[in-house]
Amino acid sequence: MFLYLDTSALVKRYVIEAGTAEVNQATARAETNGTVTITRVEVVAALAKAVRIGALEQTVALSNLQKFRNEWSDLTRIHVTDHLVMRADTLAWEHHLRGYDAVHLAAALVWQEGLGATVTIATFDQSLWLAAQKEGLAPFPADLPLDTKTTKRKIKK
Repeated sequence: MFLYLDTSALVKRYVIEAGTAEVNQATARAETNGTVTITRVEVVAALAKAVRIGALEQTVALSNLQKFRNEWSDLTRIHVTDHLVMRADTLAWEHHLRGYDAVHLAAALVWQEGLGATVTIATFDQSLWLAAQKEGLAPFPADLPLDTKTTKRKIKK
């Protein structure tokens, strides 16, 4: 399996929350894990926000940040190009996606086209999950719960 992780999925490797175990199992099973390069900034920002709102202790967040940075090179990284941004522009309009969600969808589609094989996209964003399915990607999890945005983050030890 070629597994594309958007930010909502990748951050679960560094913050314990609903879906963490499933993401860890999926990444372990995957032949290759990939993401778009902007995900690096989004994951770091998510960890910083977790500290800011008191969901993570700073020492835990710093430890998980270092783990993330160490593991970054293990990911296949899809680079943001003019072609990818133009594709995201169209996808944002067609599927009513937020900007970075459209970039994630475009990156997963570009990766799938380059591989010539099905890419599974891991996301916990309902709009992106639905759009990915419509665009021919295999969505993960198979049955995304509707209330994922209300999940509270817990400290990862």
